[in-house]
Order: sequence, then C-alpha cells, then structure tokens
Amino acid sequence: MKDFYSVSEVADMLGTTKETLRRWDKSGKLTPLRHPINNYRVYRAGDLAQFENISFLFRDPVQEQDEAPLKQYKSIELFAGAGGLAIGLEKAGLSNVLLSEIDKNACATLRKNRPEWNVIEGDVAQIDFTTFKDKIDVLTGGFPCQAFSFAGKRLGFEDARGTLFFEFARAVKETQPLICVGENVRGLFQHENGKTIEGMVSVLDELGYEVIPPRVLKAIFYNVPQKRERVFIVGLRKDAGLKFDWPQENKDVLTVRDALKKGKLYDSDVPTSAGQAYPKAKREIMDLIPPGGYWRDLPIDLQKSYMKGSFHLTGGKTGMARRISWDEPCLTLTCAPAQKQTERCHPEETRPFTVREYARIQTFPDDWEFSGSLTSQYAQIGNAVPVNLAEAMGKAIVRVLNNYYSDSKSTSYPLFKDLLEEAIA
Repeated sequence: MKDFYSVSEVADMLGTTKETLRRWDKSGKLTPLRHPINNYRVYRAGDLAQFENISFLFRDPVQEQDEAPLKQYKSIELFAGAGGLAIGLEKAGLSNVLLSEIDKNACATLRKNRPEWNVIEGDVAQIDFTTFKDKIDVLTGGFPCQAFSFAGKRLGFEDARGTLFFEFARAVKETQPLICVGENVRGLFQHENGKTIEGMVSVLDELGYEVIPPRVLKAIFYNVPQKRERVFIVGLRKDAGLKFDWPQENKDVLTVRDALKKGKLYDSDVPTSAGQAYPKAKREIMDLIPPGGYWRDLPIDLQKSYMKGSFHLTGGKTGMARRISWDEPCLTLTCAPAQKQTERCHPEETRPFTVREYARIQTFPDDWEFSGSLTSQYAQIGNAVPVNLAEAMGKAIVRVLNNYYSDSKSTSYPLFKDLLEEAIA
C-alpha cells in the first residue's frame, strides 16, 4: 500500500471531482498535506480508510485463483452490442449459444469477428427462448434503462411489460438459468429515486431468483484504464443453493499510457486507425488546453465564449474541453468523441482518440474489428462493457458454477444430468 495518494488518484478512486475534494478539505472531512518529496497536495493513505468503497486498498489482498470451467458452461446474452461483455465472458471460459442485438452494424461486428457465434439480429421481443429451458447456465444482458417506474409499489413481472427489462426477465423465466446478470449505467440507482431498480429486484425475486444486493463496479479497479462505472444485478436461482462473491478489486490503477503504449496491457503501441477530427474553431480552443486540463485552463474571455451560459452554472463541468493526461485513466468514453461537453482529447495531439485508441481504452483486443460507419464504430465501442471488467465478472461466475457442479447435491438439478451424460459419452 502507498503512503500517499494524489488528488487525481483519490478523485478517480472515489468517483468524485477535485472540486469536491477541496470542499471536503475545507469542511475537515479530509486533511491534505504536501508530499515530502515533490510538495504536491496529497492525502495520507490512513485518512482514506473511512471510505467504504475503497476500503479494499487497506486490507491484505485476497489472492483469487483463476479457475478453468469444469465443463462447457453455456450462456445467452441479450443486447449484446459490439461484444465487450461477450469477449470478456469468453475469456473467462463461458460459451455463448445465442446473442441478441438489434443494431445491424453491431451484429455485423459480432459476425465478422466470431462467425461461429449464433447472432440473432432484430427485436428481442420476437425471440422464443423456451427451447433453451434448463439448457443454459448463465443469461446476461445490458438492457437499456427506459423511462419507466414501478411507482414505489412491489410490482411483479407483468408490470414490467413494455420495457426492455421485461424482455430480459422474460428470457430468464423461459430459460431458467442458474445465474442471471443484468448491467446498466450507474444512474440506474437514482432512477425514480431508486424505485426502478427495486422493481427489477422484485421481478427477479418473483421469478425464483435470489438477487445479490446490486453493486456499482468501477472499471479502474479491474484492469481498465478508464473511469467507467457500471451497475451489476446478479440473480441466483433459489433452488440451486448458489453462493456468489464479487470479483476482487485490483489496487493498481492503469492509465492512458498503459492503454496506448506497449506495457502492462498490450505488447505493442496502439495500431493506427481512422478517427474523427475537431472543427477548426474547436481545435484552436483545444490547442490551449494542457494534458489533464479542461476549460478552466483557458483565458477568462475564452472560458466565457466557449462555455456560454454554462459558464455561470455551478458544478465543475470537468469533462468539457478536456485533454486527457498520459498518467491518468481516461474519463468515461462516450458515443461521440468530438461532441461538446464530452471532449476526450488525445494527450499530445489535438484530436479525439481514434477508433483503435477508443477500443484499447475499453480493453478490446487489437484484432477485434468494428463494422459500419466511423460514427457507428465509435458508438459501438462507447456503449460496450469494458472487456477486462467483463472478464472479471466472468471469472466470478465460473467460480460459482464450478462449486455448483462439484457439489454432489447438484445431482438433483436438471443441468447436472447434462454433465453426467457428457461424462458417460
């Protein structure tokens, strides 16, 4: 464990801003000091132990052993996108039997890279999953969070009808997997003051699943050089006696340098590829921003002209006119890298990240190719689950399934019959 953490590191780990840390400094919640060598503002490691979501930094590490699957574990994925979750689960040892996706370019991406995958293009509502009942181990899906509410009541399966979550729940009901995993944006916790996610848990409970308390996983703690956060909802079939442990966090936070240069993540520098460019006016503004800087680093007159009405609003707005530093994780990638308010400028060159740079920041392998227009490729990557985060979840799932299939009591469940049949054959 380090003795000191910089302001940027603490902001990244806590998922907050430097401005918030300054307010905490003034209120006495945190006590900054100057580093004894470089005189930078830092925080003592011991002062950070009060924050539960990073308490793992101050415990002795638990060494997780990667486990090979005891058999071929089968999965179905809904809303598969460009394959970030699917690749991660594949690397962990899961084998998908169906991927559902409505976007034609994302489907083309999946087929181009994995011709053997069973990719079903179109509306998920038109898919009959009953043929897979008791034949798959895991069902996953990053269902879009539509604007629906469960109105604060403990409503059930039928009340979710008309939403994409209902289609996820219907697939769970029709297939009866041992484990179901939903993922979504962090904002799902706040949607309708938390009633939406409570309703989702209620629906899965009605369908026979014990739902582990949903958790936000920070990608930076799972070998992803990006400040991305995703909510995961894990349901375990009640009759199977399963026990799930969340994947262990990694204390090392990777940076943009790790993503784009040869080193910890990749064995070569990032390949060249196509990428968007800034308009002339935007480029002239971004030329003035230093690595790690944003609109506050502009002269005051340019701050006002660039920010317009937003200049007088509260909040740091630190994503606007932002140039990423080599030595920090990237801000969460968006679907449009040159769009105002979501600038993610290259550390040295005044341009957005290229497609391959985007893909590396999301930890896609270099040989994973994307189909469609440049705009579509950025959107596919920006919407994806980071591959390394997905792999960490996949390994946690494999550990659950290995325990299940190695337990003699599981002979009473349908899926164990498949294992016996395979062993006899």
